[in-house]
Amino acid sequence: MQSRKSTLRRLLLAAAATSAIATGAHAQAAPDPRDAEIQELKAQVQALAAKLDRLEARANTPPVIQTPTAPASTPPAAIAVIAGGKPGIQSADGRFTANLHAVMQFDAADFQQATPGPTTADFRRGAAAADTSHARDLSSGTNFRRARLGIDGRAFGDWDYNALIDFGGAGEEDAAHIQELWVQYSGLKPFHVKVGAYPPSLGLEDQGSTNGMLFLERPAVADIARSLAGGDFREAAEIWGNGNWWYVNAAVTGRLVGVVNSQATGVSQPFDSQLAFIGRLGFAPIRTEHGMLEVGVHGSYVDRPADSGGPDTAPGATRYSVIFQERPELRVDGTRLISTGAISAQHAGEVGLEAAGQYGPVFLQSEYETFTIQRRNGTVGLSDPEFRGYYVEGSYSLTGERRRFNAANWAFDAPAVNHPFSIADRTWGAWELAARYSDIDLNYHAGAPGTAPAPDAVRGGEQKIWAGGLNWYPNAVVRFMLDYQDVRIDRLSPSATTFATPTGAQIGQHYHAISFRSQFAF
Repeated sequence: MQSRKSTLRRLLLAAAATSAIATGAHAQAAPDPRDAEIQELKAQVQALAAKLDRLEARANTPPVIQTPTAPASTPPAAIAVIAGGKPGIQSADGRFTANLHAVMQFDAADFQQATPGPTTADFRRGAAAADTSHARDLSSGTNFRRARLGIDGRAFGDWDYNALIDFGGAGEEDAAHIQELWVQYSGLKPFHVKVGAYPPSLGLEDQGSTNGMLFLERPAVADIARSLAGGDFREAAEIWGNGNWWYVNAAVTGRLVGVVNSQATGVSQPFDSQLAFIGRLGFAPIRTEHGMLEVGVHGSYVDRPADSGGPDTAPGATRYSVIFQERPELRVDGTRLISTGAISAQHAGEVGLEAAGQYGPVFLQSEYETFTIQRRNGTVGLSDPEFRGYYVEGSYSLTGERRRFNAANWAFDAPAVNHPFSIADRTWGAWELAARYSDIDLNYHAGAPGTAPAPDAVRGGEQKIWAGGLNWYPNAVVRFMLDYQDVRIDRLSPSATTFATPTGAQIGQHYHAISFRSQFAF
């Protein structure tokens, strides 16, 4: 290669020399037009020589090896996550999330009642006269108390949302209906604004997750309190805020979302929906790594009961009414045993006190509620009724876990499962003992047995329940519950004619119930 380049160089130099000689010869003679061509050829030869020098220098230089540059990594558009057993997805920047929900609560119960007798001798009755047969023979069996599917998450960083559909029910499963459907703006921390269908905050039991309750159902008094102006599938708008030591909320509420039940009957459309207000204030004066104390007050006020009759309501019929009633803290049978009946009302209200404490594995909680109804148009000779109730409940963790406090709901939830059930690892999950006493009195000027009720009397009945339970949490999504209840109903017949009883007869009863729940929830 090198000799070939040298030869080429010699040829170029010889050509250049020949051109020079020819140029000199022509310079002696007369000007020749070929001189310009010769000069151009000389320039071309010199350019070729320079190019050859450059090629030779490049050939003697070691080659430079370039390493390809790796392309910059692109963040994924979405990230799949499973947190606490709940599957979800989120954007890479965390501003968008979507989490899936599923809840199965399958209940079984056995009611231990006296054998039913003829209605002429067996005076046990339910909340209404139509409940007479069921009240004397509560249905032992099973049902899906809750069967829910839903999605919740965040959009654009500051907007939270939740959509939850339920197929469960009391006694029988209901048709699919809206359980919760709301949107919330959280860009004004520590405050949040929520609107849609959901239970506005009204106490500890009201806001505690049904996936982590101590018993299969809430205390009856708590359910009655939340049903006045809040409760499940209530349409509402609310502002709430919280910190480590405090919680406050205020809400305006309206009607309940319509639900078609197992008898294919639903909520009738009112002529004007109920208008009510809810508020709650909570404090945690003691909060340490070993325990905490919570105290608070809450209340609701119905400014305008729903107009269920409309402009053509017959004289003497009830157009605007309020009713307090509840089941005996178990929904395998949906029969109610206590009820005030419909009371014509101008306004209604409820005020409650709440307190809860936890120290290590020990937990204690209680709420006291007072209910009032202002009769419509100040009916002459009829005083405004008042009712009261309370509950006390507690638990002890056999495996040492503590119930968790949720500051967003300002309520206690199920304990964390520190050692999930595993035969291989010889770990047994979390075990919890629970006890509760509840008392709700819906009697007002009830009078003595064997007497007719006074004009302003309300014989709604008093319900007292002792309950004990054992809860097992194999892991964060599975739970099994075993409950025992001692139920006493004390109620005088509101109407001998309507209830087909002697005047002032005792229509209450005393029975026991054993129930079991299998739960899968995430």
